[in-house]
Amino acid sequence: MKLKAFSILTVILIASNLPIRAAEPVTFDSGEQQVALVELFTSQGCSSCPPAERWINQLEGDSRLWTGVVPVVWHVDYWDRLGWKDPYANSENTERQYAYRRTDAINSVYTPGFVVDGKEWRGFFQRKGLKLPSTKADGRLTATLKGNQLTADFSGHAKGPLVLNIAVLGIDLETKVARGENRGRLLNQSFTVLEHQTGQSSDGKWELTIPQGAINDSERQALAIWVSRKGSQKPIQATGGWLSEAASSAKG
Repeated sequence: MKLKAFSILTVILIASNLPIRAAEPVTFDSGEQQVALVELFTSQGCSSCPPAERWINQLEGDSRLWTGVVPVVWHVDYWDRLGWKDPYANSENTERQYAYRRTDAINSVYTPGFVVDGKEWRGFFQRKGLKLPSTKADGRLTATLKGNQLTADFSGHAKGPLVLNIAVLGIDLETKVARGENRGRLLNQSFTVLEHQTGQSSDGKWELTIPQGAINDSERQALAIWVSRKGSQKPIQATGGWLSEAASSAKG
């Protein structure tokens, strides 16, 4: 009996330390205008990447964030061989960049590399401002997150099977790099992809479950959502937003 009591107490204590998803739903709505998906391919093992990361970090204070632009940062793993293993990098992120190369959306695979609405953007290197589309979108993307359950709807003219992408983004992530090209640097990174999922639909409606633990209400996080045609990474429409009031107001 003592062993049973101890086991129950242990379960209660463990459960009390797990992040609990609030029941209050979070809604996302792209609106009727086209929202730009800005992707950055980067690595903590790349010495030329921090300036690009600082540039995309500053979008947090841009009035167009979520309503006009959705930033997504993919950490690639091909620089891990230089002595520092990027904790946010994986082969799936790298494959996404290579897939852009195979379709000639980008000229080569490199970091830092920007892709805006499915096409290579070199404006950062030329110190040009980001010009966002001012046209009406091909459709409207809405979503609701309740707990770990996401429902989404795309109403538009796109035909054929559609793919919904959802990415949990980490904000204000700090890493002290001990080796490699950025040795000794304290890196601050935002809009970093922590979890990425896709779902296919023939009617523009989705129900997806985000893995337990991917969303942590004690951390600053956001959610990026976009839809594309099957077989293409080019976004048709995008939306996103903060996952809590604390996340949105942490920097004022």
